[in-house]
Amino acid sequence: MAIAYITRKISFSAAHSYRIQGWSEEENDRIFGLCSNRNGHGHDYVLELTIRGEIDQKSGVVINVIEIDKTIKQIIDEIDGKFLNKEHPFFIDRIPTTENLTAFLWDRLCNRFVDVELFRIRVVENHYLQSEKGIDSMVFLTRQYHFCAAHRLHSDHLSEEENKALFGKCNNPHGHGHNYYLDITVAGEPDPITGMIMNLTDLDSVVNKTVLDKFDHKHLNLDTEQFKELNPTGEVMAAVIFDMLKTDLPKLYKVGLWETKKNYFEYFA
Repeated sequence: MAIAYITRKISFSAAHSYRIQGWSEEENDRIFGLCSNRNGHGHDYVLELTIRGEIDQKSGVVINVIEIDKTIKQIIDEIDGKFLNKEHPFFIDRIPTTENLTAFLWDRLCNRFVDVELFRIRVVENHYLQSEKGIDSMVFLTRQYHFCAAHRLHSDHLSEEENKALFGKCNNPHGHGHNYYLDITVAGEPDPITGMIMNLTDLDSVVNKTVLDKFDHKHLNLDTEQFKELNPTGEVMAAVIFDMLKTDLPKLYKVGLWETKKNYFEYFA
């Protein structure tokens, strides 16, 4: 019987604060930024749980969603509506970063299902930050950024007629524009002290300086060194951005680029 995957989502809310006792206010602020507020802040989280297994020949399902919901609820009830640092024993001595929360939920859920396998979980903290963990054991953190740019799709290796036929209106000599969304994914194990794969302040600084400052509100073909001789398709842009970031982000795993809601491109390490 074929293997199939099923994904189920559940929402929960929680508060937390990122602080290390013994650190100065300045150090906590430098590492954790606004998240270091001692009174805490909170999020509406979404947990996505993906299970894989054989399709049952009698029922036609991999697993009953009622069973999934019941199992998830047992764990989510521990953290839903709670201030994690103050009310859950796991997080009293661990900072409830998105990465640590993902690792916690994976460990609590991975052996709960019978005859199927928990394949991946994803914790979405907000539109711009999410983390996931799967059967390969690594934790992934994805941060999303935004920039606006114009470009013209035109290859010097093709004739004028071939370019027009291939790229259509995107070959407009004056170019056109997009609101790009850039997903930067880093991978590794959360630091035992900070709970982070890498400091988000550092990640933001690298992405802003290396990519956004060069591309935002620019005409890629005319205003950037990277695309003076390269056709700035989504595929090429993702690869170029990866190459720009890899030296300063040794934990870089993937670059994802949303050109439009319908066009998404990825480039992996």
